[in-house]
Amino acid sequence: MARSLVVVLGMLLALAAAPLRADEAGVKAAFEKKFPQATVESVKRTPFAGIYEIVFMFTDQKIAYADEKLNFIFIGDMIDVRGSDRLNLTEGRRGELASKTLQESTALAIKRVRGNGKRVLYTFEDPNCSYCRKLQQELVKMTDITIYTFLWPILSPDSVEKSKAVWCAKDRGKAWDDLMTSGTVPQNDRKCENPLAKNNELARRFGVRGTPAIYLKDGRQVGGYVAAEKLEEALLAASSK
Repeated sequence: MARSLVVVLGMLLALAAAPLRADEAGVKAAFEKKFPQATVESVKRTPFAGIYEIVFMFTDQKIAYADEKLNFIFIGDMIDVRGSDRLNLTEGRRGELASKTLQESTALAIKRVRGNGKRVLYTFEDPNCSYCRKLQQELVKMTDITIYTFLWPILSPDSVEKSKAVWCAKDRGKAWDDLMTSGTVPQNDRKCENPLAKNNELARRFGVRGTPAIYLKDGRQVGGYVAAEKLEEALLAASSK
C-alpha cells in the first residue's frame, strides 16, 4: 500500500512539473525562432506571473524577459519592490551567472595564493598593459587572497608571445609576477597548449572591454585598475552579504 502511494505521488508530481517544463521549452523555441542568431542558454520562470527570464549569448551574455508567447520582450533590470528594500533581480542573476562561470574556468587562469587564500579575485590582464602593472603593485600589498589571472593578450602580437611564455613556464605564478613587477620575460623553449582562445571567449561572454578587469567571487565586476584599499573594501562588502 505504502509503495503504491509513493508511485501515485511520483506520478502526480511528474504531471505537475510537465507543464512547467513545456512552457519553458516553448518559450525557448519561440525565442530561437524569432532570434536565430542568438544562442539560448537557459529559460526559467520569474517570481512574476507570466514572465520568463531568458539567458542567451549574442556578442556577449545577456538576460531578457518575455511573456509566454513572446509577444513582448524587454532587456533591462527587473526590480522587486514588494519589500521595504528594492531588490535588483537582474543584477543578482548576472552575478550568479558570472560567479558560476568563473569558478568553472579556474583551470584557464594563473593561480596565486597569498596567506590563507580564503578571499578570491579574478582578473583579466594583458602582459603589455600599463595599468595591469600598476594593479600588480596593489595586489602585492594584499594577503589571505587567491588571485586567478586570465591571460587576455589584446594589445599586440608581442602580448600573445609573452602570454604563451608565461603559461608554459614551470612556475606560472612566479613568471607572471616577475614579468609584471620587473619586466622579466620567461626565457624557455617549452611549448604547451594554452588557454588564450578560451580566455578570449570568456572575456567576450562577460562583455569585457579592456584590461585589467577585476571580478569578485560573487561575480561582480569592481572595475579595472583599483587601489588595494578599495579592493579590500569591496572584498569586505562581498563577504558581509
